[in-house]
Amino acid sequence: MPRVIVSVTNDLTTDQRASKICDTFLKLNYEVLLVGRMLPNSIFLQRNYKTKRFKLLFNNGFLFYATYNIRLFFLLLFSKKDLLYANDLDTLLPNFIIHKLLGKKLIYDSHEIFTEVPELTHRPKIKKIWLTIEKYIFQKLKNVITVNHKIQEFYQKKYRVPVHVIRNLSPPLKNKKINPELLKKVKGDKKMIILQGTGINRDRGAEEAVLMMQYLENAVLYVIGGGDVFEDLKNLIKENNLSEKVFLKEKMPHAELLEYTKIADLGLSLDKKTNLNYEYSLPNKIFDYIQCETPILASNRVLVTKIISENNIGLVTTTHCSKELAKTAREILFNKSLYQTFQANIQKIQSKYTWENEEKKLEGIIKNCN
Repeated sequence: MPRVIVSVTNDLTTDQRASKICDTFLKLNYEVLLVGRMLPNSIFLQRNYKTKRFKLLFNNGFLFYATYNIRLFFLLLFSKKDLLYANDLDTLLPNFIIHKLLGKKLIYDSHEIFTEVPELTHRPKIKKIWLTIEKYIFQKLKNVITVNHKIQEFYQKKYRVPVHVIRNLSPPLKNKKINPELLKKVKGDKKMIILQGTGINRDRGAEEAVLMMQYLENAVLYVIGGGDVFEDLKNLIKENNLSEKVFLKEKMPHAELLEYTKIADLGLSLDKKTNLNYEYSLPNKIFDYIQCETPILASNRVLVTKIISENNIGLVTTTHCSKELAKTAREILFNKSLYQTFQANIQKIQSKYTWENEEKKLEGIIKNCN
């Protein structure tokens, strides 16, 4: 049985793309090892394949990346493997070195334009280091995957290397029944809005979503996941007396998260155009919303706008003004005819936007990897 080692830098629990990739390898009769890291708040993990989470002294910054990559290099060096699967630039270097040293096959999966993440915007020296690594390695790669055609075009133009697109779609929702006890607990007779994701960071509209609730009656907002603005959101809720209308919940297993998404009446995706990454973003929460039949209110990022507009499954806003966001949310939530139209249209496209369609392409890439 061939063995693949899949590496990421998160704690594995909420990385749905890595989970789906590993399940695909299982279907192709691979032995799978998924490698990530253990954080202080990491939750219990149980998968149908082996996992390894490094306990590190540092959880961010240069020392984190250095220690993680060193640990990953030695694990890759001394582990049985036939294929290496590197997720994003922060795992690529040790995978590439082992690929060259031992002649093992390598697939690189770029979930974003890593060097354009907002965390690097005002750190030119750190950004230059990552760009140097990317420039040296990328043009030598034979098997590259990314999440949408905009990022594909960006990398193909920059490095003249073929890039495949495997969109981060959600599997079809097998259990569409809503838990009545959870429904009563989280929203009662009010409308529920949800903003979900593991990267709820600055410039992703979370602050404006919270402040929007000042102008909405008979509605509650749940922000579920993690990110660097969570502490700021807590302060905003307190300062604006929104504790009865806005609720923050830490990251949870995906199946549990979807129980909330199914209950929600409106899903938010409010990324700002502050960097190429957000402009070209196509968050997997969009596809979770679709599978859960939850109409969408989104900012006008190019790929998200295309899906919403072409399928008429929600509204797109050109502003992050909280009062205007509330006005648009109200239009979706309380216009019964419009809401029913959005939900009916979502039901029509659910089978179109499912992981199974992307998985077939991925299987072909794996089988033809060299």
